[in-house]
Amino acid sequence: MVQAGLAEGVVSRGIEQGLLDIQVHDLREHTSDRHRSVDDIPYGGGPGMVMKPEPLIAAVAQIAATRGTPGAVVLLSPQGRRFSQAEAERLRTLGHVVLLCGRYEGIDERVRALVGAEEMSIGDYVLSGGELPALVVVDAVSRLVPGVVGDEQSVEADSFSRGLLDFPHYTRPAEFAGMKVPDVLLSGHHAQVRRWRKKAALAATLERRPELLEQVALDDEERTLLNEILKERAHERD
Repeated sequence: MVQAGLAEGVVSRGIEQGLLDIQVHDLREHTSDRHRSVDDIPYGGGPGMVMKPEPLIAAVAQIAATRGTPGAVVLLSPQGRRFSQAEAERLRTLGHVVLLCGRYEGIDERVRALVGAEEMSIGDYVLSGGELPALVVVDAVSRLVPGVVGDEQSVEADSFSRGLLDFPHYTRPAEFAGMKVPDVLLSGHHAQVRRWRKKAALAATLERRPELLEQVALDDEERTLLNEILKERAHERD
C-alpha cells in the first residue's frame, strides 16, 4: 500500500532525483516465530488483535543501526496531536524521521515509551491502519524539500503555508456556464493581480476558517485588506 503511494507524483520524482530517501520496512522481517506473527490477542479480552511490541522495537533498532538515530519516531494514531503544516515544516528540518503504522486494534502501549515515539493524527476519524496517514505525512513533508516541487512559488503559495487559505484559481476558458473569470486576472497588471489574490485569500479564510486569522501574523497590507473586507461585508448587510 505504501509503495504504491510512493510510486506516483512529486514524491516519486523526488525519490528518482535523489532528493528524497524513503524506505519501507516490513514488520514481518523482524519476527522470530515460524508464523511471522506481528499481532496477538489483547490482555483483558475484547475484540480484535493488538500489534506485538517485539517486531516494532526490532525494526526501529535496525533502522537506527543502519541509517542513524532518527530525529523523531512518529506513531500515526487517532490519539495523537493534529498534523498540520507547521508540523510538516518541523519534521522536514529533522532530516531523518521514522513513521510507525498501526493496524488492527492498535499497538502495544509499551512501544511508544520504549522508542520515545510521538503520536500524530491526520484527523478525528478511524482508518484501517496507519499507512494512509503515513503517506499523507510523507507527501506534505516532501513538498517542502527544495527541488521536489518544480515551482518553488507554488509551495510558497499553498494553503496554510502562511496560515491562510489559498486564493481562488482559474484557467481557460474565461467564461464557463455563465461564470466569468475576475477581470483583474485578465488585465495583465501584476500588482493588481497580486493584491487581488492576497485579498481573496483573506476573504476565503474569513469565510471558511476564521479561527486561522487569530493565529497568523498579518502584515500591514493584509490588515488593510482585511479591514476592507469587513467594511464591505458590513455594507452588504446594511
